[in-house]
Amino acid sequence: MQTMILGLVLGLAAAMVPSGLRTELIEDTETVYSCGDRTSASLKQVADEWKRGNTGMFQPASIMANHPSFSWRLPSEVKEQNSYRVLVATKPELLHEGMADVWDSGEVASSGCSGIVCGGKELSPGTVYYWTVKVAADNNGFTGYASPKSFITALKRDDEFSRYPLQKTAQKPVSVNTSKDQDLFMADFGKAAFGQLSFTVRSNGNDTLTVHLGEDAEPDGKVKRDPGASIRYAAYRVPVSKGIHTYRLALRRDTRNSAIKPHGTDVRPVLMPEYIGEVFPFRYCEVETGNSELVGMERAMVHYAWDENASFFHSSDSVLNKIWDLCKYSILATSFAGVYVDGDRERIPYEADALINQLSHYCVDDEFTIARHSVDYLCRNATWPTEWILQAPIMAWNDYLYTGDASLLQKNYEILKARTLTALKEENGLISTATGKQTKELLRSCGYYGESIRDIVDWPQSGALGIGKEKPGEADGYELLEYNTVVNAYHYHALGIMAKVAGMLGHEDDARFYANEAIRVKEAVNNLLLDRKRGYYRDGIGSGHFSLHASMFPMAFGMVPDKYKPDVLEHLRSRGMACSVYGSQFLLDALYEGGMDNYALELLTSKGERSWWNMIKVGSTVTLEGWDRQFKPNLDWNHAWGAAPANIIARKLMGIEPVEPGWRRLKIQPRPGVLEHASIKVPTILGPVKSSFRQLEGMFSMDIEIPSGAIAQVTVPFKGKKYRLEIDGSQVRGTRKKDGIEVELHPGRHSLILNHI
Repeated sequence: MQTMILGLVLGLAAAMVPSGLRTELIEDTETVYSCGDRTSASLKQVADEWKRGNTGMFQPASIMANHPSFSWRLPSEVKEQNSYRVLVATKPELLHEGMADVWDSGEVASSGCSGIVCGGKELSPGTVYYWTVKVAADNNGFTGYASPKSFITALKRDDEFSRYPLQKTAQKPVSVNTSKDQDLFMADFGKAAFGQLSFTVRSNGNDTLTVHLGEDAEPDGKVKRDPGASIRYAAYRVPVSKGIHTYRLALRRDTRNSAIKPHGTDVRPVLMPEYIGEVFPFRYCEVETGNSELVGMERAMVHYAWDENASFFHSSDSVLNKIWDLCKYSILATSFAGVYVDGDRERIPYEADALINQLSHYCVDDEFTIARHSVDYLCRNATWPTEWILQAPIMAWNDYLYTGDASLLQKNYEILKARTLTALKEENGLISTATGKQTKELLRSCGYYGESIRDIVDWPQSGALGIGKEKPGEADGYELLEYNTVVNAYHYHALGIMAKVAGMLGHEDDARFYANEAIRVKEAVNNLLLDRKRGYYRDGIGSGHFSLHASMFPMAFGMVPDKYKPDVLEHLRSRGMACSVYGSQFLLDALYEGGMDNYALELLTSKGERSWWNMIKVGSTVTLEGWDRQFKPNLDWNHAWGAAPANIIARKLMGIEPVEPGWRRLKIQPRPGVLEHASIKVPTILGPVKSSFRQLEGMFSMDIEIPSGAIAQVTVPFKGKKYRLEIDGSQVRGTRKKDGIEVELHPGRHSLILNHI
């Protein structure tokens, strides 16, 4: 009997193994692509081809680091990891203790399962390696080793992080219409995408077809020839030959978004890689077939790695559900360049676009490498707005918070320090770009290669892009002065982040410096820019104007003294959505942080001109660059910085955010407003967090699933005096907080019911 029990225990240990192994944050290191299409080639075949000099034939997710980092997910039976052991070898048969010929970490006491840097010897280029891991679980001994994961190192290493190659997904039209005389073929692919078009034609002789592509269409289904703004349309004349042949449309390059500029230029568009070729954003295709017959049509959508099932959201509000779908799809559709860009008009990475794109991407897919690459790129290729320079530390910290891997922070530490812009500090404790302290050395240390940086607040401003000076623009008529409130709110936020970064990396003197500077800036902003009679903030020193922006950024960044929060929040309500789609990210952050759940939900589900519903109403399937062309006359229809609800719904409405790096601790604090019920699945590096709520009169219930390796601080909304809380059928006492009842939950599934008494 004892032998049988021992066998069962050993069998259980062998069955419990880590999963989701990632190398440099890449989980799928083994799939190979050719020109963006999946192939049957193996990594060994790729390595052999590379040795023969055929470097462009195959595109795997090659590993750039000499000493890559590893991460994994714990088995569901393991609630907390106590230690791990990693093996790395040149052959899978060598992945045994005492045999691994690259690295055997030995037993390492640690609860961390991400950002584990490979020790041992430096890896060779163009070589296939294998690794595995086991973990000690809850003081019950080690699990079995995980199924080995293979990866290939890059043939030529540069200073960039590892990432996936771009991929192509073949798509057929969702609807097709033809004219009465059959010489006009109109196809709708359902949603816009950056892609390429191929079609098959049967022709009785040489002929010429005309193909129209566009993002917008007329009511009769024809592609809109003059959509205006930066909404895309293009026409092509295509010669065809006798017989049945398939043709791939040779897309023209746009002179603006594909102009080659040398490194060190102010801002540069990102070019499509040769193995993919040029792409064009379109939903609709119209073909004038002449005397020929169109047999078939296919769009190859170009995008980054994507898992459609990684996230989910549904609620009792149908408008909110459609807005979630719009914003989630926008993150996929705009990933076509392999780096976060600002849309098709420029195809340039900008920090403000990347910040919203990054947060939203984290909330809809458990993919982290495009965000990391984008932030790393922007550290060395900064853009001109002052506030966007200051966003680099924020984005870099987000990377660490969501992945638990400090590589990006370590690599860019000195650049991030420079991008706090402490060199622009004046004696009053504030920074300014207008007091003569900008130097070429400062700008270059920030990764900026233009002549100067300048404050932006929001865009477009009054008087820009044809907007009359009598109109407030998207900055709510902000009065730009020598010392600006929004800029210094960002400065404060960047300093606070850098204090955390420095402390985590062991730079204690820097940590104290940045923490003290943050306190100093907060005091200066509240002493010099907070109007204590009104209770909210002016635009700058000497200003008599009180824009939405001057108060929403201090509120979003935690700068407002408790005494003035009600006045600031009421001021924000009084201004409405007087900001751009970019500014809406921070307005909603501010409202949710201030407890204005219902008003925030009103803005999310609004059907006014300044709303996400308006984006759907005008016909786009990807978020717009602006609310409407009347607010931004040159807007495009493919801008991820318009997709803030993808992260606001997850982070604020459903209240799911990491508290410690790598999601080791997280919070779940729903702010439901008047929503009757909602459910969400939020991807994390440890595994998905699932949460749903339902509120009835006198009762609030939640169902929660927490991945192994994480601890959750859950706050159940409650504003009464007495309550009864049950968790998994047992009555418990939580900690009374301002916004509700807080409890701590460990991995697994939990049911919470809170009744008002």
